[in-house]
Amino acid sequence: MKLVRYGDKGAEKPGLIDPSGQLRDLSAHVKDLDGAAYAPESLKKLAALDPASLPAVSGKPRLGAPVTGISKFVAIGLNYSDHAKETGNPIPSEPIFFLKASTALCGPYDQVEKPRGSTKLDWEVEIAAIIGTRAKYVSEAEALDHVAGYTICNDVSERNFQIERLGQWTKGKSHDTFGPVGPWLVTKDEIPDVQNLSMWLDVNGQRRQTGTTATMIYTMAKCISYVSQFMTLLPGDIVTTGTPPGVGMGMKPPTFLNVGDVITLGIEGLGEQRQEIVEA
Repeated sequence: MKLVRYGDKGAEKPGLIDPSGQLRDLSAHVKDLDGAAYAPESLKKLAALDPASLPAVSGKPRLGAPVTGISKFVAIGLNYSDHAKETGNPIPSEPIFFLKASTALCGPYDQVEKPRGSTKLDWEVEIAAIIGTRAKYVSEAEALDHVAGYTICNDVSERNFQIERLGQWTKGKSHDTFGPVGPWLVTKDEIPDVQNLSMWLDVNGQRRQTGTTATMIYTMAKCISYVSQFMTLLPGDIVTTGTPPGVGMGMKPPTFLNVGDVITLGIEGLGEQRQEIVEA
C-alpha cells in the first residue's frame, strides 16, 4: 500500500494511492495516519480493503507528511562512506544519530524556509522508516519487524548553524520545514530489498546527488536496532538514515541554497518530492 495524508495543513485526511495512481479517501476506516494506524493489525485491516470501494478524491490536493503525532524524528549522520569523505569526516565506528525537532516535519511539496541569518542551507536525500511497533533493545535481526514502511526524507540542513554555531547538530537540522517527508508511506511488502534502492536529488534541474542504499555504512536494520539501545522508538516515529554524496557542503567550492531555488528528489519505489526555497 501507498498511504498518504492529504489536504490543507492541520486538516489532512488519510488516504491511499490505488494501483492506477488514483487518490482514495480512508476517512471511514481510520481517523488519521498516526502510530496507531501504522500498527500491524491496523495495516492488515487497511490492506484487506478493496481500493475501488473507497471514495475517489478529485483534483490535486496538497499532500502532507504521511504520519502525524510523532514522538521522535531521529536522523542518522554520516552513514554513506562517500558522503563522510566529502565532508572531511572519518567513517564513524558506530552510528551517529541526532534528533530533528518534530516541528520540522512538513509535506513533500511544501515550501522550505531559509532561516533568518542562514548562510549555508543544504540538501540531503534520505530513505526513512516509520515505526509500526514499539522498539526497545531490539536485535538487528528483528529490527525491520518493527517497521510499518518506508518513505523519503529531505534532511534539510543549515551547515553554519550545525557546525559553526557550537552545540549539537540538532541546531542546524530543526528549523520549521527542515523535514519534508513523503509523498507517501510505502508498506514493507512493496519493498523487497530496502538495501538496494537508487536515489537522486536535483537543484534547479541539475543533478547533485546520485546514490543507492546499497552503500549505506550501517543498514536500515542496524540503524533501528542501534537507536533502540538508547531510546524507545514508538509507533509513528521516523528514523531517517543518512545521505549519499553530493551535498552542497561537499562541492568545490561549497554551494548552498538561496531563495527561489527548487529541489527535486526521489528514491526508487518511494516516489518523488519537490520544494521551493522561501524566506522564513
